Amino acid sequence: MNPLRLGLCAWALLTLLQPAWYLWLAPPANGNATLALLLTLPPLLLPLLALRSSAQRALLWVGILALFYFCHGIVAAWTYPTTRVPAVLEILFCVVLIATLGWNVRRSRQKQRLDADQSA
Repeated sequence: MNPLRLGLCAWALLTLLQPAWYLWLAPPANGNATLALLLTLPPLLLPLLALRSSAQRALLWVGILALFYFCHGIVAAWTYPTTRVPAVLEILFCVVLIATLGWNVRRSRQKQRLDADQSA
């Protein structure tokens, strides 16, 4: 599978997980799911603006944001047993997203080396 496509899928799943988490899987204890969604969804939707120019650039920004969501997932999984399942899913999607960024960079470097070897 293409690393760019896999990264975009992980981004989509991470974005879809937020409403599922706060509205269905493990609603907040104070009952204010709207506030939780207002804090978690906009950062994930903001890179859509960069998607117009380059999917790779948008994925880079989401990868940077994914580091914060990864930390959030670790804290939620460790602290609140009721949110362990969505938190582990969040961690998994973040790891896949960040791994695809490295995979894409490695792949493009290998391609550049092959092109340089063929031209020489």
